[in-house]
Amino acid sequence: MSNALAIAHVTQALALLLASNVGPEFDEAVKVEPHKPPTEPPDHPTLNVFLYQVTPNTSMRNNDLPTRASDGTLVKRPAAALDLHYLISAYGDETKLVGQRLIGSVVRTLHEIPILPKDVIEQAGELPHLAGSDLAEAAQRVRFTPTVMDIDETSKLWGMLYQTPYSLSVVYQATLVLIDGREKPVPAKPVERPDVRVLPFGAPGAPVPPGAEPKAEVPSADGEPSPVEKAPAQPGTVSGAAKKTTKAPAKTVAKAPARARRTARPSKSAQPQPPKGTEG
Repeated sequence: MSNALAIAHVTQALALLLASNVGPEFDEAVKVEPHKPPTEPPDHPTLNVFLYQVTPNTSMRNNDLPTRASDGTLVKRPAAALDLHYLISAYGDETKLVGQRLIGSVVRTLHEIPILPKDVIEQAGELPHLAGSDLAEAAQRVRFTPTVMDIDETSKLWGMLYQTPYSLSVVYQATLVLIDGREKPVPAKPVERPDVRVLPFGAPGAPVPPGAEPKAEVPSADGEPSPVEKAPAQPGTVSGAAKKTTKAPAKTVAKAPARARRTARPSKSAQPQPPKGTEG
């Protein structure tokens, strides 16, 4: 975390980093200026470090809200995560290709040292206009990565610079710069009295061991529920509850078919008749 001077501090530290690594390769001194490209190109070797855009960091964009406790006190300050976009242009004698040599040295320096060193940050913080900056104490270090820009994007970028002629340049992105709020969070209260309890498994209020079934509450004689542990059913046995609900299968009795007995009764026509012509 850092305060509002972090943006200017990174720009000044980047200029010092390039001045300490690019200058020794030339016979004459290289001037590094942290401002926009000049309208009149200088003849001596010069590097311009111009911050042309500041954008919110996409990966940390949702972490910029403050964190507060239930009573409203601040626990964590809000922080704005930013990315800084730099245009580094080179100037010098074109007959000796000074501009191209400067750009090559800039690319090599930021490729070897992509993370802003702490000693360079502390050296830049010694300037009077950056005396109140705390960028050196930030846990997140600023990293520089090159940005690819095509012809259209480059022409638009240089077109925004009014009456400024184009010069050979490279674009780098500085990630991540965090600017925190001014309100200080309330420190957490220390533990005044430790409360440690040791309960065996099965005691009231004790945690249930992994894989064990919870105990069912059965009302006791005094009316208060008492925990009763459910015993696992053994194979081949039926519990009492199962015995009550299980009905025995109804016995089916096969009824033999009743045989109809017919009694032979003599019909009237079958009874003997007395012979005709005889009288009894």
